[in-house]
Amino acid sequence: MYVENITLAGSSMISMDIERENTLLKLSIAQLKAELTQAKLEMEKTKKPPLLVCEVVNLIGDKAVVKLANGNLFLVDVNENIKGKLSVKDTVLAEQRSLTILERIEGSRTCSPEAFLVSRKPSIKWSDIGGLEDEIRELKEAIELPLLRPDIFQKVGIEAPKGVLLHGPPGCGKTLLAKALANATNATFIEIVGSELVQKFIGEGAKLVKEVFQLAREKAPSIIFIDEMDAIASHRVDAGTSGDREVQRTFMQLLAEVDGFESLDNVKIIGATNRFDILDHALIRPGRLDRLIEIGMPDANARKSIFSIHTAGINLKKVDIEKLVEQTRGLSGADIRLVCTEAGYFGIRANRVHILHNDFEQAVRKVKCVEEDTDYKKMFG
Repeated sequence: MYVENITLAGSSMISMDIERENTLLKLSIAQLKAELTQAKLEMEKTKKPPLLVCEVVNLIGDKAVVKLANGNLFLVDVNENIKGKLSVKDTVLAEQRSLTILERIEGSRTCSPEAFLVSRKPSIKWSDIGGLEDEIRELKEAIELPLLRPDIFQKVGIEAPKGVLLHGPPGCGKTLLAKALANATNATFIEIVGSELVQKFIGEGAKLVKEVFQLAREKAPSIIFIDEMDAIASHRVDAGTSGDREVQRTFMQLLAEVDGFESLDNVKIIGATNRFDILDHALIRPGRLDRLIEIGMPDANARKSIFSIHTAGINLKKVDIEKLVEQTRGLSGADIRLVCTEAGYFGIRANRVHILHNDFEQAVRKVKCVEEDTDYKKMFG
C-alpha cells in the first residue's frame, strides 16, 4: 500500500512537470511566431521601392507639376487621399515609377527659387510712407518707370539703371519702400534675405542665385529684392575658411548675373543694407547697382509726416504734434511708430479710449531709454 502511494505521487509530479513544459513550449512557440511575423513585415518593407522627395511647382486641375532634386519637371497624378490638400511649394513624397503624389510632408519646404516668390502683394502704399518723398521719386524713376514706360528711355536714347541700392541706418524705411514698390507695380516680386543665399554645400549658393535670376527672366517683368545685402556682398579678402570661400562664390555668381553676358531684360534689382561701408565696390560700380539711394534719419518735417500717418487712426485728445516732433529728434521712423504704439498702451492701462499728450511723452522717454541702453546697442548693432 505504501509503495502504491509513492508510485501515484511520483506519477502526479511527472504529469505536472510535463504540463509545465508544454505550457512553456506553447509560450515559446507563440513568441517565435510573433518574431517571425515581425521579420516578414520587415522583409516586405525592404522589398518596397523608396519614395521620391519632390516639390509642388504648380497645380493644374486634379494634377500637379512637381520638381525633382535634379531640376526636372513632371506633370503627375495626385492620390485621392490628398487631393485638394496640396499647395504650391509643398514638399511631397511620390512613387518612383509613375511619380504619383502619395503624401505631403508637413512643415518641410525645399530651398528653391519659387520659395522666394511673393504671391500676395504687400498692403503698404506710397501714401503710407512719410518723409521720403525724394527717395520715393528716385526709386520710381529707377525701377517703376522703366517697367511701365520703357519707350521713354528708348526715345531719349539712354539705358535705365539695372538696379538700386538702398542704404542707411536701421528702421528708416528701406524695406518699407520695397514693399510699397511691390504693391505699386504688376511685376513679379522676388524677396530674398542675403543670408538665405548662403547654403551649406559647396556650389549650392551660386546655383540658387543662378536659378533665382533665371526664374525672374521667365516671369519678367520682375523685381528681385535682396535685403541685408552685406551678408554676401562684403569686401572680398583672402578667405581662410571654406564657409568664407562659399560666400565669395555666391557673391561672384551674383555679380555675373547682374552684369554678365546674358541680358537682364525686364528684371530690376533692389538691394538694401545697413552697412554700406563694408560693401564690395564691384557691386556698386556703374553698370550694376549704380543708383545709390541713402535713406537717412528723418528730419523735423519727415518726423511730422510720419506722426500724421501713424496717428491717423488713433483717438487723440489734446496732443501737440509739433512738440512731439521736437522731442523725437534722433529717432527713426520705426521708433516713431513704436512711440505711437506705446502711447496707446499707456492709454489702455489708464482705462481710457483716447490718447493724451502725456501718454506720448511717456512713450518717447521709454523708447529713448531703450535706444540709449548700451546692452541693447551691443546686441542689435
